[in-house]
Amino acid sequence: MRAPASKRRRLAAPVTIFARLSPHVTLETHADGKIAVCFDGYSVSLGTFGRDLADQARGLRVGLPFAPSASRGRRKIDKDIETLLRRLAVRGLLEYRVGPAREGRDLVVIEPQVADYWPQTPKLGEADILALSRFAYMRRRGSDMVLESPRSGALFKICDPKIATALALFSAPQQIKQLRRHNGFPGIALLALLVDCQILFKPGAAGDAGLRSAGGDDGLVLWDFHDLLFHARSTQGRHANPLGAIYPHANAVDPLPAVRPRWPGKKIDLRKLSAADSESIAPVAKLLRQRHSTRSFDDQRPIMLSELARFLDGTARVLSTSTSRVDLGDSGPLIEYAIRPYPSAGAEYELELYLAVNRCDGLAKGFYHYDAGGHALASIEVKGDELEALLAGAQFAMGASAPPQILITLAARFGRVSWKYSSIAYALILKDVGVMFQTFYLMATGMGLGGCAIGIANIDLFAKITGIELHVEGPVGQFAIGRGAGADPTAPAARKG
Repeated sequence: MRAPASKRRRLAAPVTIFARLSPHVTLETHADGKIAVCFDGYSVSLGTFGRDLADQARGLRVGLPFAPSASRGRRKIDKDIETLLRRLAVRGLLEYRVGPAREGRDLVVIEPQVADYWPQTPKLGEADILALSRFAYMRRRGSDMVLESPRSGALFKICDPKIATALALFSAPQQIKQLRRHNGFPGIALLALLVDCQILFKPGAAGDAGLRSAGGDDGLVLWDFHDLLFHARSTQGRHANPLGAIYPHANAVDPLPAVRPRWPGKKIDLRKLSAADSESIAPVAKLLRQRHSTRSFDDQRPIMLSELARFLDGTARVLSTSTSRVDLGDSGPLIEYAIRPYPSAGAEYELELYLAVNRCDGLAKGFYHYDAGGHALASIEVKGDELEALLAGAQFAMGASAPPQILITLAARFGRVSWKYSSIAYALILKDVGVMFQTFYLMATGMGLGGCAIGIANIDLFAKITGIELHVEGPVGQFAIGRGAGADPTAPAARKG
């Protein structure tokens, strides 16, 4: 005789979300209610709270129950603990564990990847159908298994193999009430957290046929998985990984030589065929040899607006426009082209220029977009702290003693390239960035200005400033421009304008 379903399947223990300190963080609580957080040799004050909360805060080492949606009429201590948690969260010092309420065992650990991540659990019903985002992926990290997405504000460390198996079922759309029958059902709370992080989504009635379009807007449809992952993980703002020149392999692998060892075989010496005297060297070759990065600028003699106008005119202004039909038969769509001074993959010219102006004679401090078609600057309203964050980020990236006079952010309209090219779209965009950097360098050198390419940008900060979704248009490089410190004020290029 077949046993009743209630006897055949063990009910899972209720799952709760807990907030706890990240492993490298400790709290200092004082008798007067002051609480400080210590990490990486630093101590930062979080404020003064009541004694009861200070006692409760000690529980953050193992975890305190966390309610994503706060209710009205809460006790003061509940409001104070939320204040404390938010001050920790904005500094990236919290993680969240999902597990049985009465056990210390972790089922899932949530590691925030952005500073403003705050867990949310949107309401889900038994009839809701969910599917994995095509940008979600699971991988090994050391001895852990992690689930993440370039669109997500958090990373999920999967501690229970049954949960990993259950989540794999979402490669095809699954109804929640059907998934409850699975032995490793992860619980509604975890599913809601994954929906909030855009790792799971509701595909709607279209089912498998509409999974790509249902997973985001038209701008997201144009992205390949590997391109969006590369963009999000090789820039700043959407992950918590170590970033920049930290020499991660210095103790494991010797550095490669600056010049590649010669290949064996007969050598053809070209030196005697090259121009030896400076008079016979082409002007462009002279500029190439004079080109160098400038990280210090003369703020007593900042770049002038007239110089900036000539710089943009020579490097980025639209020279001509045309329209042609895509070679897809008689019904192929028309596509517009706007040719500029530098080469671009497929003549797509997807790069836009945004200027964070710190010091420019004749131009107010602020944030501007360069209208390449009209050769004009359009002012964009920006909060003062966001503008300063842009400039400070560039200063730090250059290792400079002061922010640049003007910071140019190269932002790509990604769909301009990915609409045409498959698999190679983001690689082409980065090649265009390299071309633009060299164009900027040559123009700056010819004008007697200083410039410095910056290979990193904060895509999250740019999205907040412009209000543009990061997958629609976002930074792929930056360039500092201004009058270099020590530049000859009597040089013709410096006197022009």
